[in-house]
Amino acid sequence: MSSGPSAYITHPACIMHSMGKGHPECAERLEAIKDRLMAAGIWDFLLHIEAPAATREQLARVHGLDYLDRLALISPTQGFVHADPDTAMNPFTLRAAYHAAGAGIAAVDAVMQGKAANAFCGVRPPGHHAEKNNAMGFCFFNNVAVAARHATEQYGLERVAIVDFDVHHGNGTEDILCDDDKVIMVSFFQHPFFPYSGDVPRGGNMHNFAMPRGTTGVQFRDLVLEKWLPILHDFAPQLILISAGFDAHLEDEMSTMGLVESDYAWVTKQLMKVAEQHAAGRVVSFLEGGYDLSALGRSVAAHIKELADI
Repeated sequence: MSSGPSAYITHPACIMHSMGKGHPECAERLEAIKDRLMAAGIWDFLLHIEAPAATREQLARVHGLDYLDRLALISPTQGFVHADPDTAMNPFTLRAAYHAAGAGIAAVDAVMQGKAANAFCGVRPPGHHAEKNNAMGFCFFNNVAVAARHATEQYGLERVAIVDFDVHHGNGTEDILCDDDKVIMVSFFQHPFFPYSGDVPRGGNMHNFAMPRGTTGVQFRDLVLEKWLPILHDFAPQLILISAGFDAHLEDEMSTMGLVESDYAWVTKQLMKVAEQHAAGRVVSFLEGGYDLSALGRSVAAHIKELADI
């Protein structure tokens, strides 16, 4: 394992963002994660970093300036405004989104500068559905894409791998990075399912694996062993970024897949092995989906336990 602690990066603004009462992407998600990490005795072993706000320049590496201006213009002073039918803003949303993207910046900095062995960004809004010029699927800024571009432009990395195991296809990540020769993405997702994309990859660097409803942990592990790992080893990434969605869990009503927390622990261990071989152990993980609070807390704890080697 790499030396140094695992970092947990978040910001209080991430709790203040809301898309309305009863919405599944809620502040209680972060609270459930913290509670489970504390109950499991993991919380105190982590290096806690408060996420800075991403700068306009950092966001402009992946998003259009007109889009950034449009979000600022529609951001409400009270109540809610919808950026798309599924994606609403309250008065705290834009600040939370800037800090959620900034968490990835801080995480890349921490692992590249040797301050942390790896990092988990416990942030919301999530990011992997946010396209270059569109909010979508509860997402405003594409946190993982912002981090990938920071790694290639700030640190000169030539090979960054994004691994997306959210139950929904990371259409935004693909939209932004499908022609970037310094980045690849490997993913799995339920299909056909929101956002009804990904089955036909948009670039040679996009390795998408659509899976049917009812997919189990056994099938997921076979996919990782037979498809993901050969691609990742062949690419030899200098940094691995994870879009860590936990909504493929058996108990999550957002989908109809059958993964459990031991599957998330197992895939994390496999990715850590790839990172140890090629990337000096550098892994940065981002919270994406996961809406059953108990399953989410248990799954994130299993994921971070592997990252922290506890």
